[in-house]
Amino acid sequence: MDGSIARPRPLLALFVRLLAAFALATMGMLVKLAGERGAHLGELIFWRQLITTILLAAGLALTGRFALLRTQRLPAHARRAASGLFGMIFTYGAVLLLPLAEATTLGFTAPVFAVLLAIVLLRERIGPYRWSAVAIGFAGVIVVMQPFSGLHEGVTLAGVAVGLVAPFMVALISFQIQDLNTTENPWSIVFWFAALTTPVAALALPFVIAAHDPLTWALILGMGLVGAAAQMLLTTSLRFGSAAVILLMDYTALLWASFYGYYIFDRAAPASLWLGAPLIIGAGLLIAWRERQLARSRVHSGE
Repeated sequence: MDGSIARPRPLLALFVRLLAAFALATMGMLVKLAGERGAHLGELIFWRQLITTILLAAGLALTGRFALLRTQRLPAHARRAASGLFGMIFTYGAVLLLPLAEATTLGFTAPVFAVLLAIVLLRERIGPYRWSAVAIGFAGVIVVMQPFSGLHEGVTLAGVAVGLVAPFMVALISFQIQDLNTTENPWSIVFWFAALTTPVAALALPFVIAAHDPLTWALILGMGLVGAAAQMLLTTSLRFGSAAVILLMDYTALLWASFYGYYIFDRAAPASLWLGAPLIIGAGLLIAWRERQLARSRVHSGE
């Protein structure tokens, strides 16, 4: 049993994470559509966070559960909010700068970065299995992006750089969320993230806000609604299962991203993506398998 999980329920965690993967892919599609219609990155982040704040506050107030937002850990929420806002900038930026399938595939390197962060933050000793996974994961990135033979259409070095910072932040935030999950409920974690970052994101509005047609506003609203749902699902999944166990469900997002890329953006994923993505996914699965082995060893040794 992972002591960092508030209420271990592995099957529920897997199902919730599956829904989260679909919601995240859908949100990415809406972000990209809104961006193509003139919505600025800073504007999209502000509306996403404001909509989440309003929805959660209103929903909890109407159901008489506003007390769920009480917290004794506001500094921890503030640190998570700072990391989360920074991560959103790069996650949304990757979607706007790269084709949807490529941005999604780069996001799968989060478990690889989690291993590297475990060395720095938790002083973990990493053995040959997880070091091999790190090497395989980054080899997959090279195969997908083909930096030495010329980047394929729609992919830029700036986009790749932004696309790799995004999963690094996801890995960092996962550690923060699992820590918060030990004392806080998912509603509180998501609300304080949105509420603390909305005023910060609003500072950019005078420079980026613009008039939009009804369709663009509908896309922005849809992005906010789906984004709020995705945030709740992600946080809830980490409450019921460890990141290492529920990792497999994240990879279904590539199927949705490829579907949206083909049918909405008229862009089929290149062959290099289907060659490199299995390497990145395999690295994540190897990390997940090794984490389970280590967890069982700790249980058997009485740690």
